[in-house]
Amino acid sequence: MPIDLLDNAPPWPNGARCAACFTYDLDAESLLHIYHRESAPKRVTASSTLRYGPQVAIPRLIRLFAQHDIRQTFFVPGWCVETYPDAVRALAEAGHEIAHHSWLHERPNQLTPADERAMMEHASAVCETVLGRRPVGYRAPSGALSPDTHAILAGNGFLYSSSLHSDDVPFLVETGAGTILELPTDPALDDWPQYVNMKEFGFAMPTRAPAHAFDLFREEFDAAWKHGGMWITIWHPFVSGRLGRVEATARLIEHMQDRGGVWFATLEEIATHLQGLIAAGTWTPRRERVPYWTEPVDHLVPMHPL
Repeated sequence: MPIDLLDNAPPWPNGARCAACFTYDLDAESLLHIYHRESAPKRVTASSTLRYGPQVAIPRLIRLFAQHDIRQTFFVPGWCVETYPDAVRALAEAGHEIAHHSWLHERPNQLTPADERAMMEHASAVCETVLGRRPVGYRAPSGALSPDTHAILAGNGFLYSSSLHSDDVPFLVETGAGTILELPTDPALDDWPQYVNMKEFGFAMPTRAPAHAFDLFREEFDAAWKHGGMWITIWHPFVSGRLGRVEATARLIEHMQDRGGVWFATLEEIATHLQGLIAAGTWTPRRERVPYWTEPVDHLVPMHPL
């Protein structure tokens, strides 16, 4: 007899078994300029690797998702929106959501609250200039949320965040500025540890074949489908937009569609659906309050460096 392993899964539209979104972080060379500001102009090969995302992978991914008639979410730093407007406009024109991913891939927990607010506003304003619309969703670069991030989002009218990992289903984050819906992710569904080997960023992972990596992605989807959950990837166009990996993505989409009952949607669509359930009283999400800790925890005994 199967075991029910998932608590409080929301009902999905039209009786779907689960919700699914292939989300991509379109970082391009923001990574190079934020972490290697002075030497970035001399890192030509690394720049070429990152430029593959907007220049080659994005048109390919647009064709892939159009073939399967699905629209997904792309988190894009404001600097990338401004630097690669044609790629970002092409995504938006194809029906994909463009969501907030800082200005230059800044880590929020390394900023003052004032600087974090200013960065958020500037990137949103650039999106509005280029795309005619401000983003309503947010993902923290490197998952590096600050204690103030959710409050800043709530205070600026964002619909959702997708940065935390503390559940398998959506939940509400409470802050002093209001609540915001969190669409949690899982680091296991990130393509970075599967493929990235770049000394510029301190990663030297043994690159896996797509078949190996997609065993993991597929099994996580199958579990979400079985239990009525939500499946959200964290992928990068310069990584998972390569030929062999896009072919593997196409096979995964076909597997998902063959299963049936999968609601492929942007995160904005998922968040809007969930807010409707909450307003109607047909689903009540769990709540968390951030920051989790406001002071360091005292140690029982002193720690000494080795």
